[in-house]
Amino acid sequence: MSEKTFLGLIEQSLRNNWNSPAMTDYNGKTLSYKDFAQEIDKLHAFFHAAGIKKGDKISIAGRNSAHWAIVFFATMSYGAVAVNILHEFDKDSVQYIVDHSDSETFFVDEAIWTSLNEDAMPKLKAVFSLDQLTLLKSTDKALKKFDGNAESFFADKYKNGFFVNDLVFRTEKSEDLAVINYTSGTMSSPKGVMIPYRSLWSNTKFANDSLPFVTPGSDIVCMLPMAHMYGLAFEVLNSISMGCHIHFLGKTPSPKILIDTFAQVKPKLILAVPLIIEKIVTKNVFPKINQGAIKTLRKIPGVNLIVNRKIRQSMMDVFGGAVVEVVIGGAALNPEVEKFLRAIRFPYTVGYGMTECGPLISYAYWADFKERSCGKVVDRMQVKIESPDPENEVGEILAKGINVMLGYYKNPEATAEVLTADGWLKTGDLGIKDKDDFVFIRGRNKNMFLGASGQNIYPEEIEDKLNNSPYVAESIVIHEDGSKIVALVMPDVEALEAEQIAPEQYESFFNNLMQSVNAKLPGYSQIASVRIREEEFEKTPKRSIRRFKYQ
Repeated sequence: MSEKTFLGLIEQSLRNNWNSPAMTDYNGKTLSYKDFAQEIDKLHAFFHAAGIKKGDKISIAGRNSAHWAIVFFATMSYGAVAVNILHEFDKDSVQYIVDHSDSETFFVDEAIWTSLNEDAMPKLKAVFSLDQLTLLKSTDKALKKFDGNAESFFADKYKNGFFVNDLVFRTEKSEDLAVINYTSGTMSSPKGVMIPYRSLWSNTKFANDSLPFVTPGSDIVCMLPMAHMYGLAFEVLNSISMGCHIHFLGKTPSPKILIDTFAQVKPKLILAVPLIIEKIVTKNVFPKINQGAIKTLRKIPGVNLIVNRKIRQSMMDVFGGAVVEVVIGGAALNPEVEKFLRAIRFPYTVGYGMTECGPLISYAYWADFKERSCGKVVDRMQVKIESPDPENEVGEILAKGINVMLGYYKNPEATAEVLTADGWLKTGDLGIKDKDDFVFIRGRNKNMFLGASGQNIYPEEIEDKLNNSPYVAESIVIHEDGSKIVALVMPDVEALEAEQIAPEQYESFFNNLMQSVNAKLPGYSQIASVRIREEEFEKTPKRSIRRFKYQ
């Protein structure tokens, strides 16, 4: 067994942490690393009975849970390929992914399974409940027979117990396909990203080496979807490889649930998307510090340091009090929120990645992090900017290295569009890179539009200014008729009600907001009109708005 292999890292950790807690479901039971290994061993017996072979696809769709993790690691350690499906996908997307991926086995939350049409997934031979890890249906006689005798089979197999030496993982090859992760991007329909073992190993090894404060026994809250590479890589793969104790939320991470969980678990590392951090700051912190005595005291040299220290401590308490670093990924952080976090020396950092890199491209520890960047190019990866002056002139960000995918499953055309002949991945993001290898993103290539005189307009920069308002829940900026900039805004109804602003006043209220935002923008990127939305925008797994739906 080699520690240069991903499965080698995982097997070594299971052996080293045999009797330590591995995972706990929200308000549920705790499994030790030994229990985790034994459940994997049981599933291997089911896979064998089902005739599953190396390279066969096993789909997984459900909320975050210990069972989800067991199925995922059992699939790869057996030699099959895990197809991760976000539990929030609509039923047509789930059916499409199961069928398109050629999955013959499906582990699924029963609530999801009852909503699906089996006829849309004709290749399926076996369906298991993710809730119970039991067989729901099968067309295979051998598997049904094994399932009927499973209890006595395992009683006999484990009559003397289950020991460290009973744990045997295979040794994978670095180019072998490990995971197919279907993106549901902001710009297009789902594509199956083929992640090889070298990418899983490299991402996990980087996290092992770069987060020294995460040690065996560290408590980690898993709140990001495990079917998305960001959450999977750093809340789950890194945690298991380090012998941590994962606490699965298994439900929508509302601020109240998160704050209660952080207080109970006291994690050292927290992974979040900007939306979570921005809403905590704009709704809970800004209203308190931008008025009265605190606002004045924060402007007095010397005194402001004391005030900021107190604000920092109250922010640290929100995250459980023991946090060493909050890593923000998935999108850029709002500039005003970032400025505030830096002023109080809150230990945040922003990383950058894509599903296609499993996911890491850049990261820096919070104390080394540069404002408005998204970290430094990580080990075993290179980044170049397609621009005559990469340090000053914006161009497309290209990435290359061990983390990069094999391509898109059964989609050579889409693969050829993003992977160059010499292995560079076209990210579709625009940015610059400084002399220290720090990456700064300006926007998405496909989002950018041209002003009347050919100026580059980045809608994200306008949206940041809109989203600074506590009365804006979310917004996107679109280009209409090739010239007019329109802001689609979903109001924060609670914040408006607190100020006694009624729905019939929204139009004039948001027109005033538009004027104040325009005052901070150059003439060519000013908003022409605001449209108010009553419903939340449709989102991708990482909570980015699916822009193409609103263009």
